[in-house]
Parts: sequence; structure tokens; C-alpha cells
Amino acid sequence: MGKSTEPKLFDVTILGAGPTGMFGAFYAGMREMSCKLIDALPQAGGQITALYPTKKIFDTPGFPTVVGKELVENLFEQASQWDTKFALGERAETLRRVPAPAGEPDEECWVIGTTKGDHYSRAVIIAAGIGAFRPVKLPNEDVNRFEGKGLDYFVRDIEKFADKRVLIVGGGDSAVDWALAADPIAEHVTLIHRRPGFRAHDTSVNKLDQSGVEVRIRHELRELQGDGQVERAVIFDNQTDEETTIDVDAIILALGFKADLGPIRTWGLETIGRRYVRVNNKMETNLPKVYAAGDLALQEGLEPLNLIVVGYGQVTVAVNYAYVAIKPGEKVFPGHSSEKMADR
Repeated sequence: MGKSTEPKLFDVTILGAGPTGMFGAFYAGMREMSCKLIDALPQAGGQITALYPTKKIFDTPGFPTVVGKELVENLFEQASQWDTKFALGERAETLRRVPAPAGEPDEECWVIGTTKGDHYSRAVIIAAGIGAFRPVKLPNEDVNRFEGKGLDYFVRDIEKFADKRVLIVGGGDSAVDWALAADPIAEHVTLIHRRPGFRAHDTSVNKLDQSGVEVRIRHELRELQGDGQVERAVIFDNQTDEETTIDVDAIILALGFKADLGPIRTWGLETIGRRYVRVNNKMETNLPKVYAAGDLALQEGLEPLNLIVVGYGQVTVAVNYAYVAIKPGEKVFPGHSSEKMADR
């Protein structure tokens, strides 16, 4: 899965090799479109691979539950049924409209400039997740100095918390999910949240209520202590300011991520705020034959859902409209997969 160097004009290039991008590549293959996937990460899988490969995912159709890395492996296998090209470890930096390569029937095409070279494409689908992202940190040096010394912002391997005393800070899905995942294997799990209620799925919150996790609402983290490694945490009730010191071996600050479109912001795309690319109901952007799907795509007037399943639907729409854009006169509806795959 290394860099693609062939000077070929692809029918569609998808920026982002996460779940949305890989499903888009599969669908492009079903429509007999040549497809390339470009991603800045060295492995396919996007945020799942980078942030939570061992986390269980419950809202993917067809899987009552699936571990992140297993979902990625299945999506990669599905996308690889066709002659899909992967250009991994390449950050897309520029997007320009240029004359098509010699010998091609197109007058113009898009060229995506990456950290390793140029890629030519008739259509482009941007499926780059939340774009460039970094974890939200506390403005507290007494906490941040323990980064890499027992303090983590995301978890790649839940087993590292076996038989440990774990403190998790946060109130969203990630915080609740990690608390539930660590509960069966850790010596003790404490979850604190500064608000009176959680912003996680109701089902997860109900499971939390039935678990062995110690939950403290309206509590915040004030200080971490230890000699070269975290050993204690000072937390406080934000209503009374009463402090409690607890013994801990590991801290997870699950406070979310700050997202930014990064270089994508310089490509002339219409955006909504700093995080979203504006699309219509065909997933078209304001640039010709450039589409967006997944967490960074947003239609005016809609609330972002940021769910894997939403990305699947959006990228399917994008691929089908990209198909008719580069092949005028063809039908948007591709037929059913059972028919398309019958001859394989």
C-alpha cells in the first residue's frame, strides 16, 4: 500500500482512506470507474486506525458490534476487489484545474499536489474526515506535563489498562465508551464530567449506569501528581470546590478534538465555519466535479451527524453523480449490487 507513481488520469480520486473513502472506492469500482485513494496517514482507516483501532463500534449496519481495526480490514478488502490504487503517507496540499494529459479526451482535469507528487483525476471526492485534528487539552501545566507519562488523549490498545486504576475525563461518546471498555479489565475506573449529564448515546449511558465505573458528575481535574509517572489525581466538585485526591495509574483526557480543514481551506471551496465544506444534495461543492462526503461535508440548514453510516450514504451519492459528470448521458442509478457483481 505505497505511493502510486503512474502518470494516469483516474476517473475519480478520493482524498481520505477512512471508512467513507474506502466504501466510496468500492462503489466507484462497481461503476467501473478507475479510482485512487490518497491519505496523509501511512495506513488506511483514518481516525479509526489512528485513534481507536481496538474500540468497539455499535452503529455500523450488519454488525451488532465490531472492533475498529476489523471494520477497517473488511472495508480495505471490499475496496481492493477492484484495481483501486492507494497513495498512503501523502498529504494533499493543492488542488488545481489544469489541461488534461496528452492523449486523454478530456480538455481539463484536476491535479492534486501532495507531499510526494501530483495525481491527475477527472473528478475528486473529499472524504478527509474532520481534516487536520489535534486533541483538546486542559490549560493546566500541572496536568499536561504528564503527557506520555500515564496521560493519554486517545487509546490504541485498551489492554494497556489491565489491572490499573484509570481516570477518564470527559462527557461524550469517547469518554463513556472507553470507561465501559476499561471496566472489565481495569482494577478500578473513575469517570468525571464537569456537567450534570453526558453527551453520549442513551444506550451507552444506560450501560454506564449498570457498570462498575465510578461516575462523578460536576467534577473536574485540577492537578496530577507523581514522580516521573502519574500516581495521583486531584479532582474537585465545581459546585462546592471540594477537592478529592485519588490514586491513579493512567489518565485518559477524552475532551474531543479541534478540527481544521488545513490546506483544504486554500482550494477555493465554499465552507461553513472552519470545519465544513458546503455541499448540495448531490454532494457537489462549488467547484466543478469536486464532491465532499463524510464528517467534513455539510448541507446548509442541516445539523452535522458525523456518523460512519452517514458517510457511506453521502459517498455513494457523490460517486454516482461524479460518474454522470464525467460520462454525460449515463444514468445516475447504477443498478443493484447483486446484478453488478453477478458476473464476477
